[in-house]
Amino acid sequence: MSAVLGRPETADSGVRRLSPQELKAARELFEQGDQLDRFAREHGFDSELDALRAIGASLRMPVVDLSNFEVDAEILKDFPVRLVHRHAVFPVSREDGTIELALSSPFDVQAADAVAAATGQFVSPVLALPHEINTLIKTHLGVGAETLDGLMAQAEEEDGIEVLGELEFDESEAAAMAQQASVVRLVNDILVEAVTARASDIHMEAQADGIRLRYRIDGVLQTQPLPPEMSRFQAAIISRLKIMAHLNIAEKRVPQDGRIKIRVSGREVDIRVSIIPMLHGEGVVMRVLDKDAMSFSLDGIGMEPAVHEKFSELIRLPHGIVLVTGPTGSGKTTTLYSSLAEIRSERNKIITTEDPIEYQLEGINQIQVNHKVGLTFAAGLRSILRHDPDVVLVGEIRDFETAENAVQASLTGHMVFSTLHTNDAAGAFMRLVDMGVEPFLVASTVEGIVAQRLVRTLCRECRKPWMPFPDELPKDFPESALESGEPLYRPGGCRACRGTGYSGRLGIYELLVTNDEIRQLANDRTGTNAIRQAAIAAGMKTLRQDGWIKVAKGLTSIDEVLRVTKAD
Repeated sequence: MSAVLGRPETADSGVRRLSPQELKAARELFEQGDQLDRFAREHGFDSELDALRAIGASLRMPVVDLSNFEVDAEILKDFPVRLVHRHAVFPVSREDGTIELALSSPFDVQAADAVAAATGQFVSPVLALPHEINTLIKTHLGVGAETLDGLMAQAEEEDGIEVLGELEFDESEAAAMAQQASVVRLVNDILVEAVTARASDIHMEAQADGIRLRYRIDGVLQTQPLPPEMSRFQAAIISRLKIMAHLNIAEKRVPQDGRIKIRVSGREVDIRVSIIPMLHGEGVVMRVLDKDAMSFSLDGIGMEPAVHEKFSELIRLPHGIVLVTGPTGSGKTTTLYSSLAEIRSERNKIITTEDPIEYQLEGINQIQVNHKVGLTFAAGLRSILRHDPDVVLVGEIRDFETAENAVQASLTGHMVFSTLHTNDAAGAFMRLVDMGVEPFLVASTVEGIVAQRLVRTLCRECRKPWMPFPDELPKDFPESALESGEPLYRPGGCRACRGTGYSGRLGIYELLVTNDEIRQLANDRTGTNAIRQAAIAAGMKTLRQDGWIKVAKGLTSIDEVLRVTKAD
């Protein structure tokens, strides 16, 4: 093999191998950055190349010479550029579905996995001198324009991201740092990766030892590997995000909220930004709202046929209140939007008041709550009724005034949808009474309540069949679910699901339809448990029971149902 052409040299040609202590020292130095020269000096090697060969021999990884390497433009054309910059790697060759990947750090185990996941091909890692890889990156992928506009254009082109709207810069040092091409590219990379991974939230947390990046994917936070150098750019990254969100980059003492609009690969994405000063610096949380990835349909949110049928009847009633309950992030907004999409037509007028408006719905009039000018849920609802609506959606009933107005709206012939924060469906009655609404008004206006949670769905590519023994199942798991002889399923882990075993989410539901007995119990201020038992006697499936149905169908796992529900 010719080293001139960049082919790997084997690691078994009498090259010195490192002791465990030396390997540990090498790892620590690489984690601090490109420290190969320091390692070579401290451990008696004549050159960085000799030190790298010793590391390669110890780790059984070939070493490649890229000093006169000729780059294959075809490989680079399809290669994810963001990973080149993030991990300081470079594709050497591609043959029979395998990419030979040159690594700057022999200890960066995430680099090969990230490339394999992004390309769908096998990766064969080799080692190369870090400065040679950096030279290739600068030569073939580096920034060539000198002006800021040129830098911005190239960064957007490389990352497939376009910031919508004009950005304003001042003359401060923080603004200058935020305009650096490397910072622009880094922020774009973080946002594009989040959209690609279907993340709902991006968490950037300031820690004592640097910055930590986590994506919430399918409701679960997943830590993203970052190079150690990332922490040096922490202030510049946050300044860049503030500029994109039209916030004050000089203000670091108080919380700030803003919004970023970007276009990623032709898709418009809204990002809500919240920045709060914390002990070790400013913490950033960004809610990712990918409009094109959302479709609002009751058929696609996971309701069982019987629940779907009853709920469809409820939302078509001429008047009354329908409530959706659950904790933050349980899919309440999606259920309500899907309900409105189901009933909207040319013959009715639908008006919503929301905080914030997460998605714009065609054919529906939406109002953004603005507490600064007095436009609260209650005030908005009072004004809405003067616009002759048929259906009203109130984002959340938080206080007596909003609850009272919702009740009055339903009594005057309007259909009202809203959300409440309760643990189950039956608890909604007492929650409204506790707010100050008269029990007889609650009993006469509330037509139905849906409690819901979200569980992760098993990846169809790697889920594993499982025939459990009885003692391996929760005590309340129904025996009838095993009578068919069909297996249950557990998560596996593959490239398609990023090794988690899950891909996507669906809802589990508890639908309480108000009957005469429940109305009487609510009117008598009876406890939540009695209302719950009456609903179950009338045929209500609890959250837990609906979860077990999803497990029996192979849609989710027992662990997921245990994670989001408690035993009945």
